[in-house]
Amino acid sequence: MESTIKDELIEKLQSKKALVAVLGLGYVGLPLTTVFAEKGFIVIGIDLDERKVDRINNKESYIQDVPNEQIARLVQEGNLSATTDFSVLKDADAVSICVPTPLRKTGDPDLSFILTVTSELAKYVHPGMVVVLESTTYPGTTREILLPRFSQTIDLTVGEDFFLAFSPERVDPGRKDWTTLNTPKVIGGITPSCTEVAKTWYAQALETVVPVSSSEVAEMTKLLENTFRMINIGLVNEMALMCNRLGIDVWEVIEAAATKPFGYMKFTPGPGLGGHCIPIDPLYLSWKLRALNYTARFIELASEINTGMPRYVVGMVQDALNDLGKPIKGSNILVLGVAYKPDIDDLRESPALDVIGLLKQKGAVVEYHDSYIPVVNKDNLKLESVKDLLLAVQKSDCVVIVTNHSDYDYSSILDAAKCIVDTRNALGLLGKDNPKVIRL
Repeated sequence: MESTIKDELIEKLQSKKALVAVLGLGYVGLPLTTVFAEKGFIVIGIDLDERKVDRINNKESYIQDVPNEQIARLVQEGNLSATTDFSVLKDADAVSICVPTPLRKTGDPDLSFILTVTSELAKYVHPGMVVVLESTTYPGTTREILLPRFSQTIDLTVGEDFFLAFSPERVDPGRKDWTTLNTPKVIGGITPSCTEVAKTWYAQALETVVPVSSSEVAEMTKLLENTFRMINIGLVNEMALMCNRLGIDVWEVIEAAATKPFGYMKFTPGPGLGGHCIPIDPLYLSWKLRALNYTARFIELASEINTGMPRYVVGMVQDALNDLGKPIKGSNILVLGVAYKPDIDDLRESPALDVIGLLKQKGAVVEYHDSYIPVVNKDNLKLESVKDLLLAVQKSDCVVIVTNHSDYDYSSILDAAKCIVDTRNALGLLGKDNPKVIRL
């Protein structure tokens, strides 16, 4: 029987002769390039940021989870390169789109990055190409946005001539146990043939691939995962607020509840939501549903609670200073940790930015320390991490633990501080019943 375009592409993917391109070389795209390159594919990374491209071609990494040595070896071996030139796509057989999908200040999805790369990619889509969108977005984006743009510029049939699918990224920066390589990968195509081709491609490099019936199912899967986390974090944040009113230690409640071996999953409160997924992805879903005259009530309520936590933390600081007979205006406040979670260098959507901004609005003199993030230059905030941590602690009227990095000597910090607001229970038993410490 005469082979089809699909058969030829599948054979090319299985034999690792396919040229792979990854659009977007951030926290998702760069690890993905290395996974495919490690399995023997020739991979070209494409990014508009010349600094990223130059660093890769100079055998350097800028992502904490991707070692310099790995980039250097893959570039040296000829399996990995980077460029700003989209025209290399004319020779690509498999393309993965890993660009950011932030929210606008109005709360609407910002698809500008997807639209930009899709317009460029559309110039080079050709028979025997498979395209997989990994950028998190609302259900229907792959079919309603990408497919029409490709169809307008080329006279090809999806599922026969070229293949289009969605596969949600599941990157959790800083993890060593679950990585791009071994985290199960959900894939849903525009047609069954699209799913088959995309699954074949990813299965050559990743340990587990989970096919689903459509791109919409795959898109919704990612939103369910992160909505689940967002709502449960909102629940435990509200539990912290309620326990405070009742005079109950929320951390003791959480640990006690976690002893139940079934029907309960442990979540912990904090100063707000951060990262590239949880604060943003559920709002894509609620935005989409508003267009269908439906209110995603759980999402809206959880978002309201979580976004209010930085202001609640500032109120805790105000109370702590009041106990010392000091106004917040003019007080020296040291924020410990500005990354959105412990032991990583990722500042995206970090609640520390809101906490610092609110403290400065109230007239506080704010400094920060974070061994992972030496400089903060975002929006109107321009700060450098203090050099001498314990000296800064001693000089401060109040220390606010926003991110509980594991490299902090919390015992020494407690000894040196006048007062501490601990939003992460980083001090543990050291902080319990200590008059210096106010815990969330």
